[in-house]
Amino acid sequence: MKFRLWPDPIDLSVVVIFYNMRREAAKTLYSLSKKYQKKTDGLKYEVIAIDNGSTEPVDEATVKSMGEHFHYIYFDAHTPSPCEALNYGVKLAQGRLITLCIDGARILSPGILHHSMLASRLYENACVYTLGMHIGSKPQPDLAEDNYSQTEEDKLIAAVDWKRDGYSLFDISSVALSSGKGYFSKLNESNCLTMRRSTYKKIGGFDERFKSPGGGLTNLEFFNRVNAIADIHPVMLLGEATFHQFHNGTSTNVPRKDHPWKKMEEEYTVITGKPYRPYRRKPVYFGEIHSKCYHLFVHSEESW
Repeated sequence: MKFRLWPDPIDLSVVVIFYNMRREAAKTLYSLSKKYQKKTDGLKYEVIAIDNGSTEPVDEATVKSMGEHFHYIYFDAHTPSPCEALNYGVKLAQGRLITLCIDGARILSPGILHHSMLASRLYENACVYTLGMHIGSKPQPDLAEDNYSQTEEDKLIAAVDWKRDGYSLFDISSVALSSGKGYFSKLNESNCLTMRRSTYKKIGGFDERFKSPGGGLTNLEFFNRVNAIADIHPVMLLGEATFHQFHNGTSTNVPRKDHPWKKMEEEYTVITGKPYRPYRRKPVYFGEIHSKCYHLFVHSEESW
């Protein structure tokens, strides 16, 4: 299957994976639309929305309602891991650059696509990524211990006019545990990365040996692998973020005492031959500073 919308080349292909996320998908998809993303009038991009074998799949009509450049695929997944679906989406992608969203529960801030395109010009082979946030007053594993629910989150989201101003999501969110204390922290992963499609294929994409629900530590392994390649230049996108919605996720939305980290790390060790350790490189910083996220521009023990 190949999609044809514009004559080649397409600038950017966004691959986003969903699993039992009908509620969350509607907001995530809107955040990828031209109605929401800023300064994309001249950008030729496509969104490949892949439902990874959900028991309640994303509605195809919802996907297509976002624009003619949105494509829907139901992927008959062999495992609960998103790795195969991501790699399949990249095979279909027409863009010179690809943006990878392994977790479809994350609303994007409105400057990500525009600034990712600009940042990708800094180097011939850049990997552009940004911060992860959790909707709620504290990271969602901690909220889960307080019986936080989707109903409470819906009220939070309704209290801000995020469709008009996506940066207002910073007002109701906290930094994800894997993102330290903000932009200058040493991140363990990112849930929105942009790189050349040819680079993704060259490094082998996501490792399909990760079979765990949600992929286990596959996103951390991919981030490690990218940072370890000398001719790939990491670029941290400032002033932007992804905002995770509460959806009873495998690891993000369970109390810390119930977190499946041990099993995930065991799988990582079997696959890679060594225990998980973050491999980090100091990135180049690029972007615009918005007043809504001033508090995330702090230096700490986690800073470089």
